[in-house]
Amino acid sequence: MKTIVANWKMNVGTRESVALARGVLLAMRGKKVLPEAIACAPFVALSEVRKIVARSHVYLGAQNMFWEETGAFTGEVSPRMLEELGVAFVILGHSERRQLLGETDAMVNKKVIAALAHGITPIICVGESKQDRDAGNAQETVAAQVRAALHDLHPRHKDRLLFAYEPVWAIGTGEAATPQDAVAMHTFMRSLVSECIPGIKRDQVCVLYGGSVNAQNAYAFLRESEVDGLLVGGASVKLNEFAAILASATDAMEGQLSK
Repeated sequence: MKTIVANWKMNVGTRESVALARGVLLAMRGKKVLPEAIACAPFVALSEVRKIVARSHVYLGAQNMFWEETGAFTGEVSPRMLEELGVAFVILGHSERRQLLGETDAMVNKKVIAALAHGITPIICVGESKQDRDAGNAQETVAAQVRAALHDLHPRHKDRLLFAYEPVWAIGTGEAATPQDAVAMHTFMRSLVSECIPGIKRDQVCVLYGGSVNAQNAYAFLRESEVDGLLVGGASVKLNEFAAILASATDAMEGQLSK
């Protein structure tokens, strides 16, 4: 199975989100082999997008959440609110939130635990900066983020985690990592997670790649067995391009099934 996550970010309103959701369903129609598709809409559009994707092969996702259920946290959205909306997945720790909004590893950990407590699967984003990479500290940085995100996590949740490796230097820059870069880091992350969570085997760890993914390079990543899917940003709001990425996922899955 390949998982394709559409992160629409703050690029579309409710009407555009609904149109995108309908387009994604059309793009997947008639396919015998389907990837797991997750549409992470803006908060204001979640309710309407839910109506479109209900009882389909597309899951509803959110782009962030707070860790408390209720309280005086002006402007925040709680896991209980997302649960009531039927949200199945939530992106946590995205590099944009870490860089622009001061989100820390400790905050990401609280959010991961809260999401799981409400039956929402976290998509945990980790990745190194260009400075870390140039200094040869990429694995060290990613390891620290992974360990922090999984701190105090109960082993019963081991089957309900998604990780997204998103090298910060590749986010929105047009400079994607190579498939070989992704494979190396994904292999490292699988082993690391299996060490952090008792009872989980490395082949049970799901790791996506994110960072300047587009229709031209998607298949090169997806054909790698160590890449379980993609977290797609800018290309996910261009319907034709996202449809091509979904088709690449189908092609990769069919290729692996034929082996």
